Amino acid sequence: MEVYVTFWGTRGSIPTPGYRTARYGGNTACVEISTDRTLIICDAGTGIRELGLDMLNRRARHEVGHMFFSHAHWDHIQGFPFFPPVYMESMSFYVYSADSNKEIFNLLSGQMKSQYFPVRFSDLRARIEPRNIGDCGNRVDDFEVRCIELNHPGGATGYSFSTGNLKIAYLSDNELDQVLEEPESALKDPSAPRKVPDRFFHFVNGARLLIADGQYTDQEYPQKVGWGHSRATTLVDLAVAAGVEQLAITHHDPLQSDEMVDEKIDACRRRAKMLGRDDLVVFGAREGIQLLLEA
Repeated sequence: MEVYVTFWGTRGSIPTPGYRTARYGGNTACVEISTDRTLIICDAGTGIRELGLDMLNRRARHEVGHMFFSHAHWDHIQGFPFFPPVYMESMSFYVYSADSNKEIFNLLSGQMKSQYFPVRFSDLRARIEPRNIGDCGNRVDDFEVRCIELNHPGGATGYSFSTGNLKIAYLSDNELDQVLEEPESALKDPSAPRKVPDRFFHFVNGARLLIADGQYTDQEYPQKVGWGHSRATTLVDLAVAAGVEQLAITHHDPLQSDEMVDEKIDACRRRAKMLGRDDLVVFGAREGIQLLLEA
């Protein structure tokens, strides 16, 4: 079975358009995972608008989508009102979140109140239905879905999607550095080993693709401790420990130009080599790129 992973939004915190971010993109978080019969959307930052426009032009269009929200901070929900398929009566969407059913609907609809937006949530024509996070233990069409609590102010949820011999893990907004075995020593000496918690190891173990929040460089992170995001290089330690094949670093800081993201990814590749994993494929997630994975 062919599984497509498409990055529609790879920026963190706030949309950052302009020539400085033209290559990696300025839209906020949105990743699509799809097969012929299944459409999964991870987060609804501003990148979801581009996804929606693309969906309108597809020859074979999914009429049911599964939307998994890591959490409801602005950069993960702000594109929802601009997602064209929610205005189509023929479409249905199931919404998954760690928040209660009522809370996620309040958060999505709250940004569409008349003070902020001209169209009300109740005017959307698509069928939009909440699903309990407990449903993650069951199949969602082609995929077995699992969940994990992330380390982020206000809380966040990570997901894994498995089908056949393929496992994809999505960990967006997670300060992995603060839950390391010895976070202080890892902060003082960036070259020191970073022991990740067992629960993250087991959750990610054997993933062919890990998509994770690596917002900060080693130099930026000391001023941002507690803000809820990881050093990109710490993701390498997790990927190496868990036997991941490909690591996609996303949620790029809005202050990082394309060249700065390049440098961040180069540092991750050097760390992978230092840890003995020359074969680990590390890349910076870029808007519009699509991966084809065989399950």
